[in-house]
Amino acid sequence: MKNLEQELCAQICEVCRVKGIDCGAVDKTAPLIGPESVLGLDSLDAMEIVVFIQSEYAVRIGSEETSREILETLTTLADYIRANT
Repeated sequence: MKNLEQELCAQICEVCRVKGIDCGAVDKTAPLIGPESVLGLDSLDAMEIVVFIQSEYAVRIGSEETSREILETLTTLADYIRANT
């Protein structure tokens, strides 16, 4: 599998309509959602990401608390997908 974090960054940018991001240069450990988001994503974007991940990777993301932990960074999201596929 190629760099999953970079792949996720590109897919999330497409799903959430984020333009002008070089996913190769994005800090994979920076916050993914919220005011410090590396991609400028908010809670509505988080919902879109959860739906996309469940559809694309057949990985279920459970409760709101769990999804916050999983969507903390690109690294935590990629690790969760790797562990559950």
